[in-house]
Amino acid sequence: MTKRFAMMASGAILLLAPLAQAQLYSVTKEQLVDLTKQWQGERFADGRPKVPDSLIERAKGMSAEEVWSGLNAAPAGGGQGAGGGRGAGGGGGPAWRNQYEDGWQILHPKTRLVGRAFTVQFMPSRPDLDAVVNAKGRISNQTAIDMLQPGDVLVVDLFGKGENGTIVGDNLFYYVMKATKNSGMVIDGAIRDLTGIQDMPMPAYFRKTHPTAIGNVTITGINIPVRIGNATVMPGDMVFGDAEGVYFVPPQFVERIVDAADEVHIHDEWTRKKFDEGKYKSSEIYSSPRDPALRQEYEEYKKKRLAEIRKK
Repeated sequence: MTKRFAMMASGAILLLAPLAQAQLYSVTKEQLVDLTKQWQGERFADGRPKVPDSLIERAKGMSAEEVWSGLNAAPAGGGQGAGGGRGAGGGGGPAWRNQYEDGWQILHPKTRLVGRAFTVQFMPSRPDLDAVVNAKGRISNQTAIDMLQPGDVLVVDLFGKGENGTIVGDNLFYYVMKATKNSGMVIDGAIRDLTGIQDMPMPAYFRKTHPTAIGNVTITGINIPVRIGNATVMPGDMVFGDAEGVYFVPPQFVERIVDAADEVHIHDEWTRKKFDEGKYKSSEIYSSPRDPALRQEYEEYKKKRLAEIRKK
């Protein structure tokens, strides 16, 4: 072995060592913090960003259009965590275009899904990889499911698999519902026992249903970056789902998007109140009041309502 080859081999061993220790299915807390370093707020013990519960609750009143416009307005090069600062913007069009995915079967189309992404990645089974992943004990779908916390949304890359791509049936669906306090799941794969699941209130998005149990797959990542269709999802992203599709919002942008949505809601609320009075033409009120006195009335109304909303 030449000296140069020996140095290269030594470097490869150093590179692979952390992966072997992690059993190929996780990243360290330090790595996860580095991957999500634009978030400046609270984190879970494993380093995953923890968008505050208050923002999650406020986001439940948002519309898909508000999420979409907020992401398109977000700066490319930086962000804002809870209490954080604004980063530098980027040019060349929307920078966050890969945060939306549609084409789902939706369990409850009228129920919004909002929570924090808990990501899981599977790949087609391969014996030599399976042996490494399972060297210290079998790693399965329940390994990830048992790690879920209140407010988590289970986001699973099962590469669109139907047969043997069923992450849960009715019993595990029920467990996820209880563990996450009804937050939900987004499965780029399948579920089974739909008859037993369909009356459970937790929102769920999935590609297919199939009667088979999960099999012929290897779990290769827990709380790592994953691909869901055309979207890139990071652990701790705010997941927002409605009847159209699912958005994966980087945590550093959640507060600004929710704040902007609050103002839109208040504007609409005030506008309709004035229309109800029957004294004004639409152009006198919408999209902004012409009369300075009405404009002042609106600003005072907005200030009062924002204080009420954010106090909650």
